[in-house]
Amino acid sequence: MTDFIKTDKTRIKRLPKRGHYDRKTIYRILDEALICHVGFVEGRQPYVIPINFARMGDVLVMHGAKASRLLRHIADGQPVCVEATVVDGLVLARSVFHHSVNYRSVVLFGRGQLIQKDEQKLAALEAITEHLIPGRWQEARRPSRKELNATSVVSIEIESASAKVRTGPPVDDEADYSLPVWAGLLPIEARALSPLRDEQQADDVPLPAYIAHYSRKA
Repeated sequence: MTDFIKTDKTRIKRLPKRGHYDRKTIYRILDEALICHVGFVEGRQPYVIPINFARMGDVLVMHGAKASRLLRHIADGQPVCVEATVVDGLVLARSVFHHSVNYRSVVLFGRGQLIQKDEQKLAALEAITEHLIPGRWQEARRPSRKELNATSVVSIEIESASAKVRTGPPVDDEADYSLPVWAGLLPIEARALSPLRDEQQADDVPLPAYIAHYSRKA
């Protein structure tokens, strides 16, 4: 996989050693993140909207109601900025000033378009469903004609992107290392708890393995 070209918009200026521009790192973060936030400007007013998504090669796909202001903006080919973050832990230093978070984040830029053909819409909806929980598309009922007509599906070609990653222990001032304050890492991960059966679910429907062993790790 080749690197994305550094641009004025994607170049990491603050702590540049944490920056990554290779597709492998960037796509791994996108594939693990459950939702992204899309920033756009409409009528000189900025908005940031959270939405679930999926990556299909060098393209992100999203879906929602046709009345969605965000999806209309993307469908019109307007520029957008997309951000996704995976939090890995809290970094607890001896001083408040040096507290931090271990994280992996991506910021990307691109322009979108409306996906209109049924075959392409279904492929995007499958990708989005599988991004949420792999294995679900093959088991759940597919969209009906009415549902497909009521759903707007858009794609965003990734034109430029960068990742920023913070790992490791806290870094304190030398004078603070002798303070009697606990310091270290508090790891955090997105972890599924025990599934809760729908009360209207028949008792003889078994729990699928892809739900029982669900994980967000890419």
